Amino acid sequence: MSDTVKEIAYESSRYNPHEIEPKWQKKWDESKLYEVDLNDHSKPKYYFLTMYPYPSGDLHTGHWYAEAPADAAARYLRMKGFNVLFPMGFDAFGLPAENAAVKAARRGENVHPATLTYKQIDRMVKQFSQLGAMFDWSKMVVTCDPDYYKWNQWFFLKMYEKGLAYKKQSPVDWCPSCNTTLAREQVVGDDRVCERCATPVIKKDLSQWYFKITDYAEELLNFDNLDWPTRVREMQTNWIGRSEGAEVNFDTKAGKLTVFTTRPDTLWGATFMVLAPEHPYVSELTSADKQAEVATYIEETQRKTEIDRMAEGKEKTGVFIGAYAKNPVTGKEIPIWIADYVLMGYGTGAIMAVPYGDQRDFEFARKFKLDIVAVVKPDDSVDLGALDKAYDGPGIMINSGPINGQIHNGEKGKKSPAVAAAIDYLEAQGIGKGATTYRLRDWLISRQRYWGTPFPIVYCDEHGAVAVPYEDLPVALPTDVEFMPTGESPLKSHDSFLNTTCPICGKNATRETDTMDTFMDSSWYWFRYLTPHKTDAPLDAELAKHWAPVDTYTGGIEHAILHLMYARFFTKVIRDLGLIDHGEPFKRLRNQGIILGEDNEKMSKSRGNVVNPDNLVSEYGADTVRTYLMFIGPWDQGGPWNSKGIEGPTRFLGRSWTLITDEASSDTPADKPTLKELKRAVHSAIKEVTDDFENFQFNTAIAELMTLVNAMSKSKSKQVVETLEWQEGLEALIKMLAPIAPHISEELWERTGHTGSIHLESWPSYDESALVKNSISMAIQVNGKVRGQIEVSIDASKDAILEAAKTESNVARYLENAQIIREIVVPGKLVNLVIKA
Repeated sequence: MSDTVKEIAYESSRYNPHEIEPKWQKKWDESKLYEVDLNDHSKPKYYFLTMYPYPSGDLHTGHWYAEAPADAAARYLRMKGFNVLFPMGFDAFGLPAENAAVKAARRGENVHPATLTYKQIDRMVKQFSQLGAMFDWSKMVVTCDPDYYKWNQWFFLKMYEKGLAYKKQSPVDWCPSCNTTLAREQVVGDDRVCERCATPVIKKDLSQWYFKITDYAEELLNFDNLDWPTRVREMQTNWIGRSEGAEVNFDTKAGKLTVFTTRPDTLWGATFMVLAPEHPYVSELTSADKQAEVATYIEETQRKTEIDRMAEGKEKTGVFIGAYAKNPVTGKEIPIWIADYVLMGYGTGAIMAVPYGDQRDFEFARKFKLDIVAVVKPDDSVDLGALDKAYDGPGIMINSGPINGQIHNGEKGKKSPAVAAAIDYLEAQGIGKGATTYRLRDWLISRQRYWGTPFPIVYCDEHGAVAVPYEDLPVALPTDVEFMPTGESPLKSHDSFLNTTCPICGKNATRETDTMDTFMDSSWYWFRYLTPHKTDAPLDAELAKHWAPVDTYTGGIEHAILHLMYARFFTKVIRDLGLIDHGEPFKRLRNQGIILGEDNEKMSKSRGNVVNPDNLVSEYGADTVRTYLMFIGPWDQGGPWNSKGIEGPTRFLGRSWTLITDEASSDTPADKPTLKELKRAVHSAIKEVTDDFENFQFNTAIAELMTLVNAMSKSKSKQVVETLEWQEGLEALIKMLAPIAPHISEELWERTGHTGSIHLESWPSYDESALVKNSISMAIQVNGKVRGQIEVSIDASKDAILEAAKTESNVARYLENAQIIREIVVPGKLVNLVIKA
């Protein structure tokens, strides 16, 4: 702060955001205020990233709720002295644009997804500018641009070379009528029908591409040095699902059947086996008299989702296939069933069923009258006849041959003596071995759609799947396509795209017509912001070394599993390719809550509770909308929109404007106590607002600024505004307001005689000594009723307090012609004078 008081040209005028905001947006754009020099090392770097949106064409209130506070946090860090990179782009591939093209085809029109996408991007860029965000648009990425998805293909080829990309058969939702695969959202209703033709949807096996994310499962469980919410870490840990146990081999007439179990100690209680209906052994093992029943059950299962099949509490169904397996530890033949609650995608697609210790197996055994053998004896006795649920607690092993008497203590893996003993026995007998497995499955990246990254693979009759040479990238999406009313990808019928030559032999070949999952685009995009126009590599190694990993990443909790997991996986792969020196993408993660409608429900057009931010800006201005969205409640919790609640921030910005632009009218002297209290209020606000910004507590930061405006309004006078303390307060107030309401702050900074942008100023610092309060306020009661208030030294004596109380102007009137019969002093709080008239 300057040591001289600046001359302020007071101009009493009404705060008009509709004049101020376009003015400053234009100036910021012309001066390129928010463009970042990535090679400037004079300041410490800070990479602040918020999740880029899908270009839907309109910023809705949810976008504003995600982006405005993130923008405020990035602005704060810039004022704290960091060289802040805050870029933005668009997650531009995806089903909505393709669906729009399909719907147009049904109307007889031909609308290309690219045309629609770029039109919507242009609109959203304008809306982001209206928001007042400090995004560096010079570094924008658009993932449907061939200059971007070329590098998706490059990464795919690198992973293909390393054995991390492979192809296998896997089921998809298939419409027999439309003769096409369906996205999850295209399968509707409890009876799972095609949204277009209402035909019952089935499962169909297709050869599809996968990434081997499971190779990184163990490393993905390590969150050391990551400042991420506990909830996200737990969600990823549970999704990866690490389990310790054993693989056990059961003999069948079709060969050995391997199962994984976390409880090999209960193997002596395995009384039947259950296979997933899709298991390849089912067709080999099913007896002739059971084939029709098994086929019907498999067909019914194919129409169910995994969620339906795994639902807790649903009635158990299954079919005995007429075959048996040999329990390797008891030697007994046990029946083999198929049931929909066993999934081919988890473990080996086969389980040993121990109804005594597993609730699903228990319910299944009870329904189909299968044997239940007790193998763990708890402290109290077991009455098998009265058993109404499975027992999976600790106890002593019984009916378990060589491990009888071992203790199962309830711990997992070899931490349980019984489990450890069982694994030792299996390995000694050569019938099983200790093993670790993961719930995590490899990442299916194939999509039977058009609007996505084409795979750089061709198929040759002689050489099979062949990689497209790097110099031929990108394999570009054809633009002269016609979309089918069925929704089938036009790539399958586009001759010039489909037909090509083999890179090895030059003979006729065909291209892969699947496209990549759009999560591929978002798994590395933050690196591309550093060099969006680089043509010889996906990223600049030196810039990545300086700027990555991202320091703070913000976005919704709904991305905890897929996007954030894939981003971590991809970063580790890029590290192993030798392009970067770190294995985690984002040091700090913060999630925003959801902004709800006024009815406390999620905003949706069908509910009629959507709040349009464009309308709000037209009425209140962007700064007011920003301020309200940050003031509405804790950012990580969200909350319902309240149309009346926005009036509070409206008044706050209006009072801030008036405080600074209107001349003082009061003649109150600028005495030492007044100035000291003013300084204390200012420095207290600086401390609290700084702490709030550090902790993403935007609502309490705004509350502190409201308190400061009130305190400054109270102390404002003709004499006070001429002091350095007042100028210090004004400058601090405007600076602290700048991240939250960037337009009004810029205007007020200019009107108070400053040159240059407020957003290039330093964040104010506070003086600890100014926070010390040497005096306290005490209420003065007369006969129990408050009649006045005094300010006394914090160490004032009782006599000094009573003297000040009795001479307070209003209290003195009540003491005239009265007798004080009792004097009560409550230190630090109040004085009560009991009088007799």
